[in-house]
Amino acid sequence: MRKSIKFSPEVRERAVRMVFEHRGEYESQWAAVVSIASKIGSTPQTLLNWVRQHERDTGQREGVTTTQEQRMKELERENRELRKANEILKLASAFFAQAELDRRLKS
Repeated sequence: MRKSIKFSPEVRERAVRMVFEHRGEYESQWAAVVSIASKIGSTPQTLLNWVRQHERDTGQREGVTTTQEQRMKELERENRELRKANEILKLASAFFAQAELDRRLKS
């Protein structure tokens, strides 16, 4: 299994910018992607994914933007935390209700 390389945001931005700037020098966007990917040490598919995400972020392509994706992840995390808190509160409520019943029965 190959270890994936983490590219800095600056390298990603530069590579995407190069694809758009040099697109006219190639017969297709894919050809530009293949050429530039080899120069930065990325796979063509990875660079193409970055290009597609940039297009979504700038409104050139339909789909979920990076900002929307981050917001959804935040909301999903918050939702999980609230579900856990709710479960804890339900268990605590049941515990204290049972304790109150036991106290009344002993009195």
